[in-house]
Amino acid sequence: MAFDKIKRRQTIKFRIRNKVFGTEMRPRLSVFRSNKHIFAQIINDVDRVTIASASTTDKNLDTKNLTKVERAKKVGAKLAEAAKSVGIQQVVFDRGGYLYHGRVKALGDAARESGLKF
Repeated sequence: MAFDKIKRRQTIKFRIRNKVFGTEMRPRLSVFRSNKHIFAQIINDVDRVTIASASTTDKNLDTKNLTKVERAKKVGAKLAEAAKSVGIQQVVFDRGGYLYHGRVKALGDAARESGLKF
């Protein structure tokens, strides 16, 4: 069961990655979700460089006593701040094979509210 679930997500992820590509002007915002944490990176695929990142494991991000959706919102806001400090306004959203609801949607909405456009 677990193997089929992972294989299905990988298939969807590869299908998305064939269409979504991050450039210098419009990098890719990639999301990874585990059972406890959520990770997000802004990646320039041309140079293969991670420009900014944020996750629930960051020391300076206080996520204790919050639900997983609230943690995802904080990560999205933190990532948008990091992107603004580097000078990035627009990104391409890569949901990583996950459905766009729950924690992934909360992260995306918080990043949009903080000023990122995608």
